[in-house]
Order: sequence, then structure tokens, then C-alpha cells
Amino acid sequence: MRVVFAVLLLGLSVSAMAAEIVAGPMPGHSTMRQVKVWVQTDEPAVVQIRYRAEEDDEWAFSESVAIDSSKANTATLLATDLEPGLTYAYEVLLDDEVQPAEHEQRFVTQPLWQWREDPPDFRFAMGSCAYINQPEYDRPGTPYGGDYRIFDAIADAEPAFMLWLGDNVYYREADWNSESGMYARFSHTRGHKALAKLVTGTHHYATWDDHDYGPNNADRGYAMRETALDVFDAFWPNPDFSAAGTGGVTNYFEWHDVGFFLLDNRYFRSANYRVTGERTILGEEQIDWLIDALKSSNASFKFVVMGGQFLNSAENSETYINLAPGERREILDRIEAERIPGVIFLSGDRHHSVLLKMDRYRNYPLYEWTVSPLTAGAHDPRDEAMQYDVDGSLYTERNFGMIEVTGPRNERVLTLTLHDSDGDEVWRDEIRQEDLQP
Repeated sequence: MRVVFAVLLLGLSVSAMAAEIVAGPMPGHSTMRQVKVWVQTDEPAVVQIRYRAEEDDEWAFSESVAIDSSKANTATLLATDLEPGLTYAYEVLLDDEVQPAEHEQRFVTQPLWQWREDPPDFRFAMGSCAYINQPEYDRPGTPYGGDYRIFDAIADAEPAFMLWLGDNVYYREADWNSESGMYARFSHTRGHKALAKLVTGTHHYATWDDHDYGPNNADRGYAMRETALDVFDAFWPNPDFSAAGTGGVTNYFEWHDVGFFLLDNRYFRSANYRVTGERTILGEEQIDWLIDALKSSNASFKFVVMGGQFLNSAENSETYINLAPGERREILDRIEAERIPGVIFLSGDRHHSVLLKMDRYRNYPLYEWTVSPLTAGAHDPRDEAMQYDVDGSLYTERNFGMIEVTGPRNERVLTLTLHDSDGDEVWRDEIRQEDLQP
């Protein structure tokens, strides 16, 4: 009897110590043959995923990964040997035990459409400035974050993926001077229950801006920039980092016939308002990579994604023209000289949403859609001299954007819609592929 009782007690003790999922799982980068899945637990464990297509009876398994506290018990797992154009159900195993799922767990592979049919239609969501309150670390006064229901509204819209445009996490004063502080901030945000449905049910890609890189307006002089890169890498299952080969979070991915060029506007940036040397935001090597990648791309649309605004003509705050006007002019001139079609800029940061349109002599107009904020406080920029804003596109409440890509090959159409925190549409516009040709 005593032996049985002791075994029962031991069993309860082992059970109590078992690791549990505290954030995720979250699908990330998807190709035709493999997909990344991210997860975070409360304790070190051996983690693995098993997955199968809807018509399959047997599970396939990823390699097991031993996770530990050095990266806040996070892991990115790789589902391989997949088939194109399928939806896969998946489950997470911790120490060989299947974990219960609160929300539907699935990921998709991209279809093999080239040389066979028109590119598939799809839509993706986008947003920036996601502030999750934590009163003990927030500044006194009215909470800065709110309307968290917006994350469920995005999930309910069922986008193919969510594109995070920077300030996806807000480091506080207690966070940005230590690795443990950074991991704690990311863990607090990612583990918030309001994000659970969106995180689990949708693929995700991200770039950063100052608040998920370091202090406000941080630049390459930030002493913790390499640590910041490691933390960001630990929480976002992006494609392999540094597409430019020079560090930072510069990246590229494709979704069907559309290319996404994710730029890093912090890691290479000189200090704002420097009076000696050249001012830079992207840096020469990253700009060269961008022009090469844009020039060689056959994508119907080429989205250049950056945390801060690029086209805005208002010379204030951290607009590109205010901080590095010569570099901005160089990028514009090189895009024009190379006769690169289909370029559109996407950005966040500004705590309002607006569509900018720069008309160019003997060339197609350049657009930039700024979408912000998700849950941070909003800002009204009507006192700024914005030369290129499209009438009716300015929105100064919390919101997210949706872009739908439709139509046959070479006649693709973008439908841009902006949605409030409840998911209701508040604005829309349309951009045609044929109108973005040199």
C-alpha cells in the first residue's frame, strides 16, 4: 500500500513538473516543400511537431529540438517533405506527449502554379504598433494600449498570412538594457491571450522598428543591437535572416506571384541629426541588395516593407526625407533608372494610416501604404505638410490593413481595405498591375 501511494505521489510530482505551451504554436515562413512553426513553453523540454495533410492517415514528424531557458524556452521547428498547395493539420509534442490545442492548428504550403495556370488569388493582413499593457512597467497615467479585440478581428478575416510592420512589441525602460528584459517583454506580448487565436491560426512574417529593436529612435550605435537581433530571431519564424548577408533582419519571401522585400531601418542607421559623416537609414550594402533583388524579381507586385515611412514629404520626426534626404533621393533615382515595375512601399510607425501617392514624370506613380496602430495610441498628423496623401485615406484610430491580390496573370489587381478594431471596413482603394509599369 505504501509503495502504491509513493508511486502515485511520484507520478503527481512528475506531472506537475511537465512543460506546457505558453505561446503559440505559430506558423511562419511557408514554401512549397517546407514550413516553419514556432512555439514557447514554460519549462525546458524536448519539442516536436507531427503533421499530416487532410487526405493522409499517417503523421509525419519534424526533428526533435531540446529547448531551454537560454532563449526563453522558444523553438522554431521545420516541417519538411511537404507537398505543394496543401493544408496540413499539426500537433505539438512536448517530451513525446501530444499537447491539447485551444485553437485550430494548421499550416499551408504554397501551390505549384507556375507554367500551369494563373497565379492564385490571396489576401494578407498587415499592421504595426502593437502595445500590450503591463502596468508595473508602463508609464503612469492612462494605459497606452487597448482594443485588443482587433487581433481576433484579423484572425476572423482569415488572411493567408499576417505581415507585422514593426513596433510589434514595445520595450520599456526596464527591458532594453538586458537580454533577460528583452526576452521578458517579447514573452509577455506573445503570450497574451488576446493574440492566441491569431498567432495559432495564421502564418506570420515580421520586420522591426525602434520599439522592438531597442530604445525610442534607436540606431546602429545601440550597444545591445546584436542581442536585440538574437531575441527577434528567437520569436519570429521568418525565412533565414540577413538576405543582404550583412546582419540585421533584412529579408525576402514570396507568396504566389508577389514578392516581399523586408528592410531593416535600425541596424544600419546612423544617429538621427548627425552633423558629421553621411546620414543613412538603410546603408549602402542593404540598398545595393534591394536594387539587385528588385531588378531580378519577376513578381507582379514588389512590396518594399519597412518600419518607417519612405515617401512622406513632411520634414519632421523620423520621416526618411527629414533624416537622410540624399539616400532617399538615391533610392528613388535608382528604381527609376533601372525601370523596375510594380514597386509599392508598406510601412508602419506613425500611429495613423494613410495612402501616399507620388506622381513621377514619364513613369508610373509610387505608392506607400502606412498602416498603424494596432493597439497603441493613435496620432492625428493633419498639422504635417504631407504632399502625397490620397484624399480620404487618412485614418486616426486603431486599425489593420488587408490587401487582396486577384486577377489573371499580368492583369493582377490589389484591393486595399482598412478595418477598425472590430474588423469593420472603413476605407478601400484599388491599384492595378498595368498602372505600375515604367
